[in-house]
Amino acid sequence: MMGRALLLIVALGLAGCGTTGALGGASPSAAGSASGRAFPGARPQVVEPTAGQQADPVAAGAPVGDVNAHAPPLAEVKRELRLELIAAQVTSATYIDPLRYVAVWERTDQGVDAILPVGAPILAPCRVKVLAIIPDWYAGQPLVYFELLDGPEAGRVQYVAEQITDIAPAGSILQQGQAVARYAASGTAIEYGWSTPNGITLARATTGYEEGEVTPAGRSMRAWLNSLGANAGSG
Repeated sequence: MMGRALLLIVALGLAGCGTTGALGGASPSAAGSASGRAFPGARPQVVEPTAGQQADPVAAGAPVGDVNAHAPPLAEVKRELRLELIAAQVTSATYIDPLRYVAVWERTDQGVDAILPVGAPILAPCRVKVLAIIPDWYAGQPLVYFELLDGPEAGRVQYVAEQITDIAPAGSILQQGQAVARYAASGTAIEYGWSTPNGITLARATTGYEEGEVTPAGRSMRAWLNSLGANAGSG
């Protein structure tokens, strides 16, 4: 899902699935816990994806956004993240599965790809700070970076990208269980992974990345999700 914009990703140093546009805001999420909300079909399945294989877009129609948008300079992305980062201290707090409502798990690449029911939330695994939003990251779809503020991974940065909407505004602090974003009606599924504080996915920063390649960073994210009961398979 990322090959069409690979040159832009490399230039930006951003990892994941596609092109980026100017940094900016996005519509606020319907904050609050998603517990108790029913999403038909949200029964996570252990599906063992083939390395490099990815499903077709789950819904028809052009993604929302400018598919021809140009990437902002990497320095701008770094600056945006630097302004928002908190020196979070490691704590004994525990995490919840941020992808509780996954219906189908997809491939491992820079992160982990997944399909959710439309409207299902991507949950804050602990208290988090939303650092920056890239509105046109891939095929007119956004990416959002957020920092974990509690637990053994406090201070680390995660991202979720592509088929998302209702993203919490940059600078906002969400409590555990609140929605970072929601699964949109059309697009190319989501990718959830680790990032660096410099706006470069951990996969690119450590081992590099080629389209469809299974990376240690992606495997690390799948293992982390499984440790929270995600039942994501080995991918």
